[in-house]
Amino acid sequence: MIKFKKILCPVDHSECSYLALKYAASLALKDEAKLYIMHVIDTRAYDTEIYKFSPYKPDDAAISKIHADLLKSVPEGTTDLLEVETIVENGIPFNEIVNAGKKLDVDIIVIGTHGRSGLSHIMMGSVAEKVVRKALCPVLTVRIPSSVDT
Repeated sequence: MIKFKKILCPVDHSECSYLALKYAASLALKDEAKLYIMHVIDTRAYDTEIYKFSPYKPDDAAISKIHADLLKSVPEGTTDLLEVETIVENGIPFNEIVNAGKKLDVDIIVIGTHGRSGLSHIMMGSVAEKVVRKALCPVLTVRIPSSVDT
């Protein structure tokens, strides 16, 4: 039987990342694992002429608010029952997630996927897909169930 000790769950504040967090919290509660909740501030979003020589860096107040928001997103009662740590990084999301997984030596990464396909997938890329390909540990992807029967 596999027992998780450390679980990493990236959250981008989308509906699917919150669903992934519910899965991660459930797995953590089952095995009394430590849950790491991570948010990555995508520095590519600020790659414009204005920020060319001065990349955007949120101040301490903004970082503190992100940490607080991450804790608020945890399913109610979870923080009373297990150890939860929040992580905020600047960088390219998939890269920072993979690096955190390696650095923290997590047993699994639980990540939401938007389920994009076609042109939107080509244009946006898939953080979850890149994490699946690059992570050293297993990755559980969580998708919002579609209302369309296939």
